[in-house]
Amino acid sequence: MRPPGLKLFLLAICTVLAFRGNAQTNPQTCTGSLGDPVINQDFGSGPNPGGPLAPGMTNMTYTTNNCPQDGEYTIANSLVGSGNCHPFLWQDVPTDHTGNPNGYMMIINASFAPSIFFTQSATGPNGLCPSTTYEFSAYILNLFTKEASGTNAVQPDIAFSIESTSGVALAYAHFNNIPNTRKGTLGWTKCSVYFTTPANVTDVVVKMNNLAPGGYGNDLILDDITFRACGPIIQSGFSSATGVATQQFCEHGSANYTLKSQVIGVNNPTYQWQSNANNTTWTDIPGKTTSTLDVSFTNAVAGLYQYRLGITNGTSTSVRCRVYSAPLTVTVNPLPVVPPFAPQTICEGSPLTLTATGGANYIWSGPNLAPTMQNPLVINNVTPANAGTYSVVAMSAQGCTALPVQAVVKVTPKVTAILNTSPVTICGGESVPLSASGGLIYKWTPSAGLNRDDIANPVATPSKTTTYTVTVTNDAVCAGDAKSVTITVNQLPLANAGSDKKIFEGQSVKLEGTVKGDQITSVYWSPTTNLSDFTSPTPIASPTDNITYTLHVVSQSCGVSTSSVYIRVYKKIAIPNAFSPNSDGINDVWNINQLVTYPESSVIVYNRYGQQVYQSTGYAKPWDGTVNGSPLPGGTYYYVIDLKNSTPKVAGWVLIVK
Repeated sequence: MRPPGLKLFLLAICTVLAFRGNAQTNPQTCTGSLGDPVINQDFGSGPNPGGPLAPGMTNMTYTTNNCPQDGEYTIANSLVGSGNCHPFLWQDVPTDHTGNPNGYMMIINASFAPSIFFTQSATGPNGLCPSTTYEFSAYILNLFTKEASGTNAVQPDIAFSIESTSGVALAYAHFNNIPNTRKGTLGWTKCSVYFTTPANVTDVVVKMNNLAPGGYGNDLILDDITFRACGPIIQSGFSSATGVATQQFCEHGSANYTLKSQVIGVNNPTYQWQSNANNTTWTDIPGKTTSTLDVSFTNAVAGLYQYRLGITNGTSTSVRCRVYSAPLTVTVNPLPVVPPFAPQTICEGSPLTLTATGGANYIWSGPNLAPTMQNPLVINNVTPANAGTYSVVAMSAQGCTALPVQAVVKVTPKVTAILNTSPVTICGGESVPLSASGGLIYKWTPSAGLNRDDIANPVATPSKTTTYTVTVTNDAVCAGDAKSVTITVNQLPLANAGSDKKIFEGQSVKLEGTVKGDQITSVYWSPTTNLSDFTSPTPIASPTDNITYTLHVVSQSCGVSTSSVYIRVYKKIAIPNAFSPNSDGINDVWNINQLVTYPESSVIVYNRYGQQVYQSTGYAKPWDGTVNGSPLPGGTYYYVIDLKNSTPKVAGWVLIVK
């Protein structure tokens, strides 16, 4: 096709006129049985573009361009998208006719003059059998779309001629009505011719001629060219030649079948049975050369098992001369495979769901369960009576039954918590044992005051009134039951007499006692001497001498608490301002009244020159007016007295009279 440059895939239904021998007109079709392809030209597969054909197979010019011009061809695995150079005129062809991955096809743009665009030879080892009828066929696609054809489009006009290599014409077929189709609708057409080889002919040549001129149209695609033997009708079936063509049974089963056949219109054919497992390769069955075949299965493996009878005329056994009956099929259906079930533990009162897969139908059975086809199997509100082993038998859509598959179900019973401890009142610091039962796992809250919170019998030593709750379960999944008990804690009596006090003789002080605790029945001080109210925690104390008071706090149930406070009563001192150390027995020493009650006091005396003439700690022995044993002269001396009780120092003068 010249511009607008149309590449044509030819899809058509071919009207075949076959001429045998002296070119007598006789439409031919193979009405009997066909053999396997003796020659099967599908052009191979691979990336675009494919390589050129072998020399002598075409008189057209090879191009690597996916858009061949008039008189050119290419080999490609698709013609779509950017690879389709005439997307508005040509069909998009995503794959070849064979359907192989990346399978090639021959894309042809016819030349202006009629030409032989393809030649196929069957010669030598690839030759045919003599005196045998064959079908030669090829699939052709009219590449030009119906929308683009119009009245000026040239349609392919194809002729097949079959002759011996010596030039003897064997058949002729003319296909001048290869229709095109609308865009997007592909119509591959099988064009075939039927012929019989003479007794002395095994090598033949088929030539495909394009009789139409090139130009606008006449573009086509060629694929899947075959020679196949064509023979008489072979009837075959199970048990009789006209019996059923299929049988089936289940995996691991056993079966025996008799396959029978009859050949119509042929006397004394040569027989050969073949088998094919799982659509792999047809192979001859050794020794099976009669019209009947016995087939046996024992502990059968799942799969597709096919059988067919091949025949040849006379004594020839060549597969190139053989035709075959339609396959007889034995399907060994697989048993359904149900995945195993993991053991289940479920809580009483929860729903149990068991789901089987792998089959078409199921029968469940189990504890206290009538057989049922329900799947998933659902049991609401399970009880311990539902625990045990369940079995499911799966059946395939073909009726094959698998061995039972089991599911083990454990039901965790509901828990009723039992609290063996009654509410109790204790004193602070005391302990009380707690006790619960009814399950396997225990959890106490709060944990404060417990020696452990995860056992049935903890010991509680709460510091205050506490309500303990125990949750009892049988496992970590199922909900438990809870019970509570309150432990009332009476706080111990606590007496605090306050801090020690210091006063001078004649002064008073308020005691700072405090009282704590529950159920306090009495509070009192002892001794009661010089207290304003001995039953008050804060009485006024007016002691005349050093004294210790003790505060007593009495609880009704939790004992007695005591606390003491010491009051230091400092005596008043009287400091004479003169004494006469003349040994007359009257005022011979400086006698400071009550200073002896201050054992830590300091007394220092200075002369008028600031020289220290006397020093003492405490005043157990009054000063006699001497220094280092020598009498001091009469006169005025100065003193500093520090009582060491956080009171101001006392300073003054004293006169020694001589």
